[in-house]
Amino acid sequence: MPALDYNYVADLVTRAQSGDSDAFAELYATTYQKQYYFAYCYLKDEHLAQDALQETYILALKNLFKLKDPSLAVAWLNQINFRVCYNFHKKQLRYDMEMDDYYNMQHGNALSGPSDSVIPSEHNPEEMVIQVDSKEYIMNQILKLPFTEAQVIILKYYQNMKHDEIARLMDISRSSVKRYLISGRERLKKVLQPQGGNFYL
Repeated sequence: MPALDYNYVADLVTRAQSGDSDAFAELYATTYQKQYYFAYCYLKDEHLAQDALQETYILALKNLFKLKDPSLAVAWLNQINFRVCYNFHKKQLRYDMEMDDYYNMQHGNALSGPSDSVIPSEHNPEEMVIQVDSKEYIMNQILKLPFTEAQVIILKYYQNMKHDEIARLMDISRSSVKRYLISGRERLKKVLQPQGGNFYL
C-alpha cells in the first residue's frame, strides 16, 4: 500500500472545501485503500467493510467544512472510519445474537432462553442488567479517551488483535502500541476505580 502524501491530501481538502467536487473525488481515490484496509481488518467482512467505507466518505463529505486544519485530514478520516466500524460491529453483534435467539426458538430451545452469550448461566435478569450496564459504561469511558488510545484498546481487547497487527493497521510502531495501551489503561483506572467498577482490561 503506497504511503500517503499528507501535503497533497491537505491541498485536496482545501480545494474541496472551496467547492471543487473533483478535489473530493481525488481525495477519495487517494485515501480509500488505507481506509478500506482498516475497515476490513476491523469488521473481517468484505461487504461490511465496503458499506463502512461508503458511510465514512458520506460523513466526511457532509462534515468537510468542519475540518479547520486540512493537514489533519488523514487523522480526521481515520476517526470517522473508526467510529463507523465500531457502530457497524456493534450492530452486527446485536443482529447475530437476535438470530441465535430466533434459531433457538425455531428448534424447540425456547425454554432455555436466549443464547448463553447474552444471559449468564444463573439466568438472573438483575445480574444480566448489571453486566450489560457495566460493559456499556466501560465502553463509553474508552470512547472518551484520546482517539489513538481508544483505538488501540478496542483493537486489542475487543477485536483480539496482536500488537504487530495493530501497529501495521495504524501505521505506528509496536512500541507505540504498547505505550498507548499503558497510557489508556491508566486513564481508565482513574475513572473506573473511584466508581467502584471492576477494571478487567
